[in-house]
Amino acid sequence: MVRFPLRVAAGAAMRRAGLWAVIAVSAAVSFDRAGAAAPIGVLQATPASLEGVVDTIPLASHRAVYDLTLLKAVGTKSPTGARGRIAFDFSGSACDGYVQNFRQLTELQPAEGPTRISDMHSATFEDGNGKSFSFKMETTVDEEQSDQVDGRADRRSRGAIDVNLVKPKAEEIAFGRDVIFPTEHIKYILAAAKAGENTLEVRVYDGSDSGDKIYDTTTFIGRPTDAPVPEAAAQIPLLEHMRRWPVTISYFDDGRKDEAPNYTLAFDLYENGISRALRLDYGDFVLAGELTSLQLLPTPPCTK
Repeated sequence: MVRFPLRVAAGAAMRRAGLWAVIAVSAAVSFDRAGAAAPIGVLQATPASLEGVVDTIPLASHRAVYDLTLLKAVGTKSPTGARGRIAFDFSGSACDGYVQNFRQLTELQPAEGPTRISDMHSATFEDGNGKSFSFKMETTVDEEQSDQVDGRADRRSRGAIDVNLVKPKAEEIAFGRDVIFPTEHIKYILAAAKAGENTLEVRVYDGSDSGDKIYDTTTFIGRPTDAPVPEAAAQIPLLEHMRRWPVTISYFDDGRKDEAPNYTLAFDLYENGISRALRLDYGDFVLAGELTSLQLLPTPPCTK
């Protein structure tokens, strides 16, 4: 589903360790494939225009597994081979909040030297109203601890966000009111898609990197489809005739949208938040994520 990643953890620590970053989540090249997400007549949504709709977006509780392969590599410093797996567990509702557990294990073969293995775990809880977001993340490279992030973000009554970090160091940070959290971000994308919008620009805080930064994001939304998909895991009655949109999200350092994005995430997004056909674009190389397992989980009814 959701935040590729849902989550969707940028991996600067892995770059410092001499390993290409591998994020936890949710995606792709800038869509040169069928169903391209690049807008034709650009209709841009704003968070303010979607606020009334976002609260009505239901998300499916589910467990999903994606197998990762190397789709593309450019330049002499790119890996010559890659494989891995993402295990994603998402549950909750607007009443109870949303729990997300994520693990990404990736094996990269550099052009020179031994194979490197990265293992990233994250556990998050997001309030159903977007009022709070708690997170714990740990990344290891070759079985040696390289990065830990632990903290909580709370939205004040006027909308500004206070972050209290425990790791990597105790720190208090304040962000402006125009920042949203990851699950809320997915809801805004779905609200924009259902409204027929092509683009959405929002600032997102997800606790990644060292927990002290936000990202400017630009999302392109393609035309909806309910055509059959090749993966057996997605061939279930619930998804058979459900709309999905090709989505591409670019993540930029705050205030630097005139530069190249830190990374780009692309995937097909069903209207219940489940994702397929991941593409994770790090510039020098691109990973593809194929949905190989999908288990629907019960979601308690929300009368909110």
